[in-house]
Amino acid sequence: MNLSPLTAISPVDGRYRRQVEALAPYFSEFGLIHYRVRIEIEYFIALCQWPVPQLAAVTPDQFPVLRAIYEQFSEADAQRIKDIEKTTNHDVKAVEYFIKEKLSGSPVEPYLEFVHFGLTSQDINNTAIPLSLAEARSVEIEPLYRQVYQRLQQLADQWDDIPMLARTHGQPASPTRLGKEIRVFVERIEKQLHLLATIPTAAKFGGATGNFNAHAVAYPHEDWKRFGDQFVESLGMVRSQFTTQIEHYDMLAATLDAFKRLNTILIDLDRDMWTYVSMNYFKQRLKEGEVGSSAMPHKVNPIDFENSEGNLGIANALFEHLSGKLPISRLQRDLTDSTVLRSIGMPFAHSVIALKSLLKGLDKLELNQAAINADLEDNWAVVAEAIQTILRREAYPQPYEALKALTRTNTKITADTIRTFIDGLDVSDAVKTELRAITPFTYTGV
Repeated sequence: MNLSPLTAISPVDGRYRRQVEALAPYFSEFGLIHYRVRIEIEYFIALCQWPVPQLAAVTPDQFPVLRAIYEQFSEADAQRIKDIEKTTNHDVKAVEYFIKEKLSGSPVEPYLEFVHFGLTSQDINNTAIPLSLAEARSVEIEPLYRQVYQRLQQLADQWDDIPMLARTHGQPASPTRLGKEIRVFVERIEKQLHLLATIPTAAKFGGATGNFNAHAVAYPHEDWKRFGDQFVESLGMVRSQFTTQIEHYDMLAATLDAFKRLNTILIDLDRDMWTYVSMNYFKQRLKEGEVGSSAMPHKVNPIDFENSEGNLGIANALFEHLSGKLPISRLQRDLTDSTVLRSIGMPFAHSVIALKSLLKGLDKLELNQAAINADLEDNWAVVAEAIQTILRREAYPQPYEALKALTRTNTKITADTIRTFIDGLDVSDAVKTELRAITPFTYTGV
């Protein structure tokens, strides 16, 4: 079967392809190859700028020609590298040969052996992959999390003054405000985005086993540590100072864990919004032609929150494996990180699908204030906390026990039940007036 949205094994490249296509330049095989070419070219230019004595004749006016190799990189170029790989059986070596092939006959042809000079493949991979992730985050991923954050802020403002029955352990509890409950998620997301921003993007760049062995033996008087630091910093990253053949991935693991925490918060949000819809606190805007159930014509299901929750769960399972596996490597290197890193785009793709579904779900919500008010009116027992607290202030004997007896022996607590109870209290008229002013609609705190 030919690959198509119908035959793709992964729903990311099948059913949901249109939603995540913008991630392909970063996380596809094409994207990985493209970033490898970019690192190789920028490394060669950095050697020229250092300068390595033998490269002094390569002048800055030739750099645009070099950069054009990755700036104008095409699918045909990527396929050419894959064809070379069939012979080399090594993906990064194929990139080196491709660059030499492209520069054959150019003014820099005499210096082509300085392409990939002194490097191991992981100097390229462990620089290319974090760079691709950093740029994907900046352009495609984090803006979606911020859209959710901003949409929740808007809804919190819109619903700031809506009193609502709270539920702890699923049972009626002291009333709250709908806007405040949305702000719980706003604050949580804000703090996690702030923490995420503090995690540096780390890269490994130091030769075969992290010691610049080949560089130092060829040019023993050069400060290769400073060169490596400057090169990685020029790409917007920081260089891990002590490594094996590969990056230790601790900062990458921290990044993945930060996204996992963000997704966990959003799963919590999805479940709360799903529950509010099931309680009829929200209705959902209908879309012409949509069907909620193949059998039950009346149904409008909260499918966007369900889709979001499911995809966030898949994303978090992958984030968990990646962050737990990548920092572990036998001795100076084993190959398990290589195959695992090829899946790094998958949790981000499922996260993007989830975020888009969540935003869609939030935009469908219509407040059903009548249902919210009916729930408050049906639960006058929740003002018992308020009454017993004021009675404590007034040194009334055993106020908690008095309200407990009232609320647990009556089958139904109503406004009249509470009013009758207040009228029978041995307190001043001023205190009774204060107590009568308390309703489930006004007892919402600060």
